[in-house]
Amino acid sequence: MPYVNIKVTNEGVTKEQKQALIKGATQLLVDVLGKNPKTTVVVIDEVETDNWGVGGEQVTELRKK
Repeated sequence: MPYVNIKVTNEGVTKEQKQALIKGATQLLVDVLGKNPKTTVVVIDEVETDNWGVGGEQVTELRKK
C-alpha cells in the first residue's frame, strides 16, 4: 500500500487543487510503479508558514520581503 505525504504551506490551497494533487500523485504511482490506485494513500498536510523554513528563514518572513 503506497503512502504519499504532500506538505504545503497553508496559503490558500483550494479543495480543487488538493483533489488534483491527490489524483496526480496516485496516477504517478500507477504509471511509474504499477501500483493499485485503490490501495494508494495520499495525505496533504498544510503547515503554518512560521513552521516552515527555507535557507535559515521562516517562510512568514520570506513572504514579507
